[in-house]
Amino acid sequence: MRRPRDGARGARGSAGARAVREGDRSLSRPAAARRAAAAGAAKRTTAPNPNGLTGRATVLLIVLAVLALGYAYPVRVYLTQLAEIDALQQSQLEQADRITGLERQAEKWKDDEYIKAQVRRRFFWVHPGQTPLVPVWDEHAADHDAGRQPAPPPQPTTWYGSVWSRLDPAAP
Repeated sequence: MRRPRDGARGARGSAGARAVREGDRSLSRPAAARRAAAAGAAKRTTAPNPNGLTGRATVLLIVLAVLALGYAYPVRVYLTQLAEIDALQQSQLEQADRITGLERQAEKWKDDEYIKAQVRRRFFWVHPGQTPLVPVWDEHAADHDAGRQPAPPPQPTTWYGSVWSRLDPAAP
């Protein structure tokens, strides 16, 4: 078999030589494109992806996850700072209330009658001619009058404390 001089090969030659001839189709195209479709035949479609995620969707999810992780720490710091600001504002309000109460108390101490009443109550001072009356209270009677019972002794929390309290004759 002779070879032509223009570089084209015979029947077994390259795809480029065949594409030059009329009626031949390129071998570089997919098989579906090389076949002639019959009139009225169904068009070929691609099968759905069984994994459910395409490459683009996977990349998008990775980018979104990186962004979420990147913004998580600054958002946490921001929310912490908001909580600290609220706590400081609440503290300022409480201090302002305390200052207002102390100012009212200072105003009371400017009144001479209030000072006299405090001296009589705290130091048991009386006017000349009055009889001082100082009550002396029994400790247990005061607790009974207030409706409070004395607190029971604390119960032991360890096993050896329980054993010792059972053996101790002074324990109730």
